[in-house]
Amino acid sequence: MAVAIRLSRGGAKKRPYYRIVVADSRSARDGKYLEQIGTYNPMLPKDSGERVKLNEDRARHWLSVGAKPSDRVHRFFDAAGILERAPRNNPKKGEPGEAAKERAEEKAAKIAEAEEAKKAAEEEAKAAAEAPAEEAAPEEATEAASEGAAEDKGE
Repeated sequence: MAVAIRLSRGGAKKRPYYRIVVADSRSARDGKYLEQIGTYNPMLPKDSGERVKLNEDRARHWLSVGAKPSDRVHRFFDAAGILERAPRNNPKKGEPGEAAKERAEEKAAKIAEAEEAKKAAEEEAKAAAEAPAEEAAPEEATEAASEGAAEDKGE
């Protein structure tokens, strides 16, 4: 029989209250258990001493006979100094998933295209502002040349 030290939920809806129990690992979460060794009230502030209550002697006994604590109970034991818990490192925890990365790349590409289009429009506007002054002189010269050519033909 595999023995687990885990939380058994009680309390009302949206008002959780947990018992720290020793139970057969195959039994239901809130079902039959062998012994209650503590309580956990998540509604209390984190610095409250009443938040987690443990019977340390019984916890040590059950650990000595091979009971495996759940992750949350293991954290409680670590805080109480009963059982050392190695810190875990997950460097990918805050990293977005593949789909989110693809969406971010598409968004960045759209922004880059919009900036390029804006720069091109500004350059065209500058060129258009400079061009009329430059184009005016050649147009007058071509008009004068065409008038001169028309006079030569005798029209």
